[in-house]
Amino acid sequence: MTTAPNPIDLQKHLSGVDYPASKQDLIKAAREQNASEDILKALESMPDREYDGPNAVSQAITKR
Repeated sequence: MTTAPNPIDLQKHLSGVDYPASKQDLIKAAREQNASEDILKALESMPDREYDGPNAVSQAITKR
C-alpha cells in the first residue's frame, strides 16, 4: 500500500478550488497545478462525491 501524499503538497496543488467541489473538479485542479502522479492517483482513489473543504479531501485520502 502506498502512503498518502503530504497534506501540504496536496493542498498546494488544490489552491484556488471553490468548495464544495466534486472529485472530478479536484482532479482537474490538481492537473492544472502540475500535481505529481502520486497526488493524482490519491485523488482518483477517493470516493466519487462532493467535498466541502480541504480537510474533507485529506480525510478521504488518508482513509484509502
